[in-house]
Amino acid sequence: MEHIDREDHQKLYYQLYEIIRRKISSNEWPVGSQIPTEDELCKMFNVSRATVRTAVLELVRQGYLKRQQGKGTFISRNAQAEGLNMQAHLRELFFEEGILFSPQVLARNVMMPVNGLDTLLDISPEKHVIYIKRLWSVQDEPVMVQECYIPYHLCPLLLEDDIETRPLFDLFEKKYGIKITRVKNFIELTHLKTDEARLLNLPEGAPASLLTQQFYSGDTLIMYTQSVKKSDRFRIFMEFERKVA
Repeated sequence: MEHIDREDHQKLYYQLYEIIRRKISSNEWPVGSQIPTEDELCKMFNVSRATVRTAVLELVRQGYLKRQQGKGTFISRNAQAEGLNMQAHLRELFFEEGILFSPQVLARNVMMPVNGLDTLLDISPEKHVIYIKRLWSVQDEPVMVQECYIPYHLCPLLLEDDIETRPLFDLFEKKYGIKITRVKNFIELTHLKTDEARLLNLPEGAPASLLTQQFYSGDTLIMYTQSVKKSDRFRIFMEFERKVA
């Protein structure tokens, strides 16, 4: 059995994440099977419950694992999809391998499309928009504030879903039948506003990176996001790979 190397420079949660991912990818733990409980994983690898939860949460976000209320955690897939991987997660879109995030939902509500959102999302001014605001942290250090805007009529029950541990893309595709086919990314420099500075523990006006994204299903814009991150913590990283037949 693979083990955690405490002399390795990699964090314990990332080592555990890699071990579990390899077991899934190699089919040692087949699709549909239940993984060991948190307590069992703690004993198997001699790590804390927090380490187990961080590793498992990332695997859930990436679609390898699926939690079932009252039953446990099960393996849902064992390989990346063909073509460009649209099961895009924050680590994959923004930051390099080995950086695991924990999200905190700061706000979730339904709003009117102010400040030109109706034009951007191609909806009428009378239509509602789902608004989600999240703070992303690395080991309890806040590093990025993200705001998401989604036309309400596309997924009116979204705010009742588990948007803290389950990727929005996963909910779009598996629950609402909305397949993301294209993403536009715009990167620029900005300066922190009062609320952003407070959340990121930086002075107002401090320089930051702004990533604006538009997510499409066909020609329909289904989500618009703005993410503001600390400019001195982690490089913005994007990798795209074409699968060769």
